[in-house]
Amino acid sequence: MKVELSRFKVKQGKSDRVDKWLEMLNENMEDIVQSLDREQMKLEVIFREIIDDQEYLYWFSVQGEYGEMADTSPFDVDKKHLEFHEECIDHSYGMRDAQAQVIMVPKQVATAMDWIDPSEDKVPFQKKELVYKRSG
Repeated sequence: MKVELSRFKVKQGKSDRVDKWLEMLNENMEDIVQSLDREQMKLEVIFREIIDDQEYLYWFSVQGEYGEMADTSPFDVDKKHLEFHEECIDHSYGMRDAQAQVIMVPKQVATAMDWIDPSEDKVPFQKKELVYKRSG
């Protein structure tokens, strides 16, 4: 399983659009669950935070190793997600990844997620900021 926590910077002036997008997600959970299945997404949570007047979104997820990507999805909700990302996420900031060091999951939860050994999915710590930016 992949356990990820990624931070994205919201473009200035897009907070109202973020409100509407998060509302759309919450109101269309049935469609979202279809998409999560094809992505092998076991759990996905979006957090929102403001630091020094700058808004950020965080994605926490637990996903199977071979899940499909959103950009190959046939579902409208994924197309809306990609449009939102283009409109509201500051790609010059990049995606900032935290590094999972300890993974604590009760056995019954791991079993329900078909997760054989959660402790094995921690990642080696790299003593640097992990920033992923688009190429090009």
